[in-house]
Amino acid sequence: MNTNQTIAQMRTLNLTGMARAYQSLLQLPLNEHPTADMLIAQLIEAEVLERNHRKMLTTIKAAKFRYQAAIEEIDFLAQRNLDKNTILRLSDVSFIKRAENVLITGATGCGKSYIASALGFKACQMGNRVAYFSMTKLLQRLQMAKADGSYIKELAKIEKTQLLILDDWGLQTLDTQAKLTLLQIIEDRHGKAATIITSQLPVPQWFDYLNEPTLADAILDRILQQAHRIDLKGESMRKRKKINEVSS
Repeated sequence: MNTNQTIAQMRTLNLTGMARAYQSLLQLPLNEHPTADMLIAQLIEAEVLERNHRKMLTTIKAAKFRYQAAIEEIDFLAQRNLDKNTILRLSDVSFIKRAENVLITGATGCGKSYIASALGFKACQMGNRVAYFSMTKLLQRLQMAKADGSYIKELAKIEKTQLLILDDWGLQTLDTQAKLTLLQIIEDRHGKAATIITSQLPVPQWFDYLNEPTLADAILDRILQQAHRIDLKGESMRKRKKINEVSS
């Protein structure tokens, strides 16, 4: 069997990483070819890296992030009240294993969703399952799930997600049923999985927003335990970006 046939069979077996590495090795001068045991090790390593990369891309696509964001591109302007050390500590995503929450608050346009997305991307790169929802769309989705009988299945999927990102907390008025649904989601995840919440409302106003003392106590008690808080300040980052684009 010649090398072309070997590479074709690798691809037939979906060993694309191995095939690509083998092709590259064949381009080397004969005196630089690895020994048999080293060749096998290099091919296996290449295949593992390729599969991990494909898995990461699938995880990122399934998360449905609002932004394609990166920790390295976050702007740590002094006026943003954004501590770089805090973000760097969170970026190792160990808070997910500890089932801790991250609460990001600030005015519209200040970069809450971008930071949440950047942490979510990092979590995907580290092999975690992530789901990104706006609060409104999540509650609408679950309401539809009740109608078609898939409600329990949807809740189970959310519970198994290692990092849940709830964007735009506080924009929509919640009825009692929505609050009960939210409580069930938070209760299912409490102590088992991490949640990132972004909101224009400062955390002290969340109790009044929920507007039902018993449910508010139950929901916030679970959210605020072991929570990291980021309270962004300053002007809109979207506005700042537009000004910079015009001036450049």
